[in-house]
Amino acid sequence: MNDNDIPSTPARRTDADEIARLLPAPGRWDLPHEQHLHHKELLMQRIDRDQTSEGHQASRRHDQASRPPRRLLRPAVLLPVTAVALSGILAAGIALTAPDGKPATRATDTVRPATALLNQISAAALKGDALPVRDDQFTYTRAKSREADITSGKAVVGPLKDRETWWSQKQGPLHKLGLAKADGETLPINAELGDTDGTPAGINRPTYRWLAALPTDPDKLLTYLYAKTPKVDEQERDQAVFDRIGDLVGEVMPPETAAALYRAAAALPGVTEAPKAHDAIGRHGVGIAREDTTYGTRTEWIFDRQDLTFLGSRSYLTKDTSYGKSGTLLSSNAVIEHAVVDKAGAEPTDPPRTTARSQES
Repeated sequence: MNDNDIPSTPARRTDADEIARLLPAPGRWDLPHEQHLHHKELLMQRIDRDQTSEGHQASRRHDQASRPPRRLLRPAVLLPVTAVALSGILAAGIALTAPDGKPATRATDTVRPATALLNQISAAALKGDALPVRDDQFTYTRAKSREADITSGKAVVGPLKDRETWWSQKQGPLHKLGLAKADGETLPINAELGDTDGTPAGINRPTYRWLAALPTDPDKLLTYLYAKTPKVDEQERDQAVFDRIGDLVGEVMPPETAAALYRAAAALPGVTEAPKAHDAIGRHGVGIAREDTTYGTRTEWIFDRQDLTFLGSRSYLTKDTSYGKSGTLLSSNAVIEHAVVDKAGAEPTDPPRTTARSQES
């Protein structure tokens, strides 16, 4: 008789059997993808801490120092697991993998605050009213903004300006994309630099039809944005995508697209809450932010505290640079109104869909 012929007995029970006995039956509740990864990372951290504790710490120090950085995506459970790690798992309610491959949990461990807030913003956006837009019309946005001029090598912040834009919704490449009006001066919006045949609808000219065609699955949408977002010098790739999402959510778009963009942003690394965020006209709200540690800049999105509608954004330096000291404003804007009109330069006739609330101190 060999080992394979020996029946399983309590004396020969493996660590895996012991864990299976102690763990409750796996649940069947699905978690959002980012929450599942969050739980999985917590589990890996607990296992690593247990492996390096007390009696094993000295003997394993050299191996850990030479081990390559651990990736986030790892198996849900590593066996064997000691009783200390197991008790930590049970106490925290960490998500494990059920037999059908779906994540399961037995507790209410929460996701990071920024993810929870973006999920709420996404749900609110999904309830918004859709503005019907024809290809022969223009989307209209009225805003107030301030920008820093860096042509001198220093960031010189300009005054607050009124700005109106009309974006053509025509399909196909265009040489004239619309109109922009700032402080009474009206200028054409021309094709992107290098688009000799005109700029087509896309990430650099987000028409309503193009936005409506974007995938609404957050993972697929994020993959698409990473592929299409232009690279900017040495800017962090995650920051470039975050900033591009911020540009898009300030446009007129279907509620389903807005909701998907916010959920895609929730999966970006480094995204945090910004509790003191305010827009260009001083409206304070709940904020979402991300810092580019390479450039030393921070971008914030501001949302109304009551209905979570998008109010505007701002960016500023987070460290001293040749352009200015930490805290120097780079840009700030406040969305006042969105509408759809039949002609570039025409003022909306219907009541505004987005109206500035009174300024808060």
